[in-house]
Amino acid sequence: MITVHHLNNSRSQRVLWLLEELEVPYEIVRYQRLPSILAPPELKKIHPLGKSPVITDGDKTIAESGAILQYLVETYGNGRLAPPQGTPEWRRYVYWMHYAEGSAMPLLYQKLLFNLVPRRGPWYARPLLRPIFARMQATLVDPQLEQHIAFWESELGKSEWFAGDGLTAADIQMSYPVEAAEARAGLDARYPKATAWLARIRARPEYKAAIEKGGPFVMGK
Repeated sequence: MITVHHLNNSRSQRVLWLLEELEVPYEIVRYQRLPSILAPPELKKIHPLGKSPVITDGDKTIAESGAILQYLVETYGNGRLAPPQGTPEWRRYVYWMHYAEGSAMPLLYQKLLFNLVPRRGPWYARPLLRPIFARMQATLVDPQLEQHIAFWESELGKSEWFAGDGLTAADIQMSYPVEAAEARAGLDARYPKATAWLARIRARPEYKAAIEKGGPFVMGK
């Protein structure tokens, strides 16, 4: 039995979704974020870094979203949710599996921090912090983030899914950054294909089942 060590409002939601798509039995051990939004120290009993997602499968402990999804697809996929190796779709698949955390999420994390710091700093410093961090967002983060979202829009113009004509684990991996971008930057009328992609994933029964089992999923802004 696979155990998902599930932190609320976190990347581990993707793991639940993949397991639903693969129809693999699993159990959930739940953890709640601290008021600081950090993971609780109990997660360090599972993995030294105390981060989520983490899964255990027998005597194996696996961390990092991309590594977990890859392991699950290779171990339980039976050819599902990954294109055949060596094909153009497979190269796109590998790219998006790495891009999600390597390129997209650092920017989105900066966006989150730049929003949080002025709100959570000492009350007397907030009037000073707000314009400083707003300027940093406007000059350092937002232009790059818009460039990335435009890139997603362009790639989704080539096919309905990130790696081709069918859902793959790359779409599941990309779900977190696209949902984070919707919450933190907005997906306006310039991005109809990205908006339609979000609607497609949210309409899937397996996605809905993962949300139901994982609990309310609210992306931080």
